[in-house]
Amino acid sequence: MAKHGKKYLANREKVDSQKKYSLTEAIDLLKSMELAKFDESLDVAVRLGVDPRHADQMVRGAVVLPHGTGKSVRVLVFAKGEKEMEAKEAGADFVGGDDMAKKITDGWLDFDKAVATPDMMGVVGKLGRILGPRGLMPNPKVGTVTFDIARAVRDIKAGKVDFRVEKAGIIHAPVGRISFSAEQLIENVSTLVETLNRLKPASSKGNYMRGFALSTTMGPAVRVDISSL
Repeated sequence: MAKHGKKYLANREKVDSQKKYSLTEAIDLLKSMELAKFDESLDVAVRLGVDPRHADQMVRGAVVLPHGTGKSVRVLVFAKGEKEMEAKEAGADFVGGDDMAKKITDGWLDFDKAVATPDMMGVVGKLGRILGPRGLMPNPKVGTVTFDIARAVRDIKAGKVDFRVEKAGIIHAPVGRISFSAEQLIENVSTLVETLNRLKPASSKGNYMRGFALSTTMGPAVRVDISSL
């Protein structure tokens, strides 16, 4: 069993493990804790009433948080011609085609998100074994394979978050930094919840959201009353 430091244990003492807090109470509690020296991320874990083993119950998508994630994101775009210029003007950090594919094959991975135009997937597809396991593979389901390159880049830079339900039926996603105001964090969480509700599979029966928790990078989890969402 992992050992926790004194600061973590002190913070955990503040949390009633038997209680489900309202969203506002949970955020206020986390913000009141003794935090790390860096600006910790605030993350959500949502347990859904789905079985990801069935294709019709897979929940996957993306959401642009109204106040972003507080993280600077390096974006790589695979494009050519006019789309290459469009990507650069939209703020992409790296743009190219075969040259970028060669760099990745040689071991370069200094980017956080990758976007590609559909006509470049012949090049990008060969990188699947490298990008796939790292969650960097462009995918049309989350809007990273598109001819609307400018919008894709701007959305990512503005705080777009991709999410996918895990085998246990849980979705993990960042919703900002603990330094954000409570109002900003509430809006970000609410936007994510609205998106998840829109993606509810028709085949999902019973309660869809079965568990919801918030936690900081170095802190304990706080359970949230789903009705407060």
